Amino acid sequence: MEKFGDDIKKLLLAGIGAVAVTAEKSKEILEEMVEKGELTVEQGKVLNEELKHNIKKTVKEKVNVSMKPTSPEDLSDLLDKMTPEQLAALKEQILKKEAEETETEEKEDSRENTDENE
Repeated sequence: MEKFGDDIKKLLLAGIGAVAVTAEKSKEILEEMVEKGELTVEQGKVLNEELKHNIKKTVKEKVNVSMKPTSPEDLSDLLDKMTPEQLAALKEQILKKEAEETETEEKEDSRENTDENE
């Protein structure tokens, strides 16, 4: 009977030892996971910043928002919000349109004069 008691005692101690080892190993594994988790969070932050930058860049390059002013005040507000580069581009477009209109008018006048002379 004593042998049976000793065996149970050994079995119980082995179980307690296994639980202790498991607890220690679990603690080590959890600490490693926390360290890796912090690294992952930091990497995620960096990746998130890169994505934000890339999205802003893409939107700036590809997206063109147009606004139609309905009154002179709207037009004035729109002009106030434009950058110097945008204003320069607008001036260039206006000059181009004016040149096209002048050319068209000259052609029409020339045709009228030709028609009158015939």
